[in-house]
Amino acid sequence: MTKKIILVVSAVFTFSFFLNSCKNATKKPAKEAQKTVYASDVIPFFNHWNLILGDGSNVGHAINFEHKDFFYTENDEKESWVVYKAPNSGDTHGTSNNTRTELAQTKKWSPMTDAKLTATLKVMNVSATGDARVAASYSVVVGQIHSADGHENEPLKIFYKKFPGQTNGSVFWHYEINTAGDDNSGRWDYSTAVWGHDFSVVGTEENSYPAEPTDGIELGEEFSYEIEIKDGIMSLTFTSDGHETKTFTKNLIKSAYTTTADIPQQTQDLFVPIGQDGVERENAYADEGLFFKLGSYNQTNGKSPEINKNWCSGAETFGGNIQKQYETGNYAEVWFKDASIYVSDDAISNKGYFTKND
Repeated sequence: MTKKIILVVSAVFTFSFFLNSCKNATKKPAKEAQKTVYASDVIPFFNHWNLILGDGSNVGHAINFEHKDFFYTENDEKESWVVYKAPNSGDTHGTSNNTRTELAQTKKWSPMTDAKLTATLKVMNVSATGDARVAASYSVVVGQIHSADGHENEPLKIFYKKFPGQTNGSVFWHYEINTAGDDNSGRWDYSTAVWGHDFSVVGTEENSYPAEPTDGIELGEEFSYEIEIKDGIMSLTFTSDGHETKTFTKNLIKSAYTTTADIPQQTQDLFVPIGQDGVERENAYADEGLFFKLGSYNQTNGKSPEINKNWCSGAETFGGNIQKQYETGNYAEVWFKDASIYVSDDAISNKGYFTKND
């Protein structure tokens, strides 16, 4: 009798074990939650910056932060990139006409001290619409030096610009004068080509484009810039595989534009006719705190060219509907994979700039 009981129990146990084993064999493992890759995982330097979004907001340090409309990461099957995206129309930061998703440095520094910014990037999109006669149309600024004081002018803006239907775009940089006097309405830029055209090359009609540059940069093509400040001199280096390395220097503490006779011909043609004909203070930016910016500062906007024929593009904005702008290509998008920053220990808080402009 005892043997029979043991056999029955054993049989029940064996059958139960078999059923459970079958269930376990067919049960699919739980899908692992996909880990978010933040921008601060890709380029760990965000404690040096405040992030301004295309809705005009200042989100502060972008550590473990993303915003799917403006700032997030993408992987191109080789490596991760930080994406900065800005529509033609959104809420702007400060007094600008243009939207930006851009880092702004939290410290400012004298141009007489050492400072350095490097970055490797690729521009993925510029606006699909705009007026080809307007120099700023179809362009985006991907790096800057900005003044935190005085008129808050910009001794450096690095642009990428590509006309619709063309393969190659242009990379160029601007120096904006630090206008003498209390009236800043006469300020102007001087543009220098890196690869392709400079800012002044425009179309003859609204939808008529100049010749495509033969040595330009395509959308999605990597290039790098290095900005170094030492003893008042700004040195720029631009590199890209398959393109000639280009270097430039500019004195930030001694002006070359102190009289109307010093205004370059490019500026006389482009800015003087619309009343931007000022001169620069002799010591240029020597007395002002400067700071770096980096990201996607969209230079195409929906304002009428009648307001300013150099900066107001008359582009499509769909009444500020961001998603509609994204669907139709009316935005600027820039991806960065590497960047670094150095400033001297003498740099001080840039809080005043943000208090004024946020």
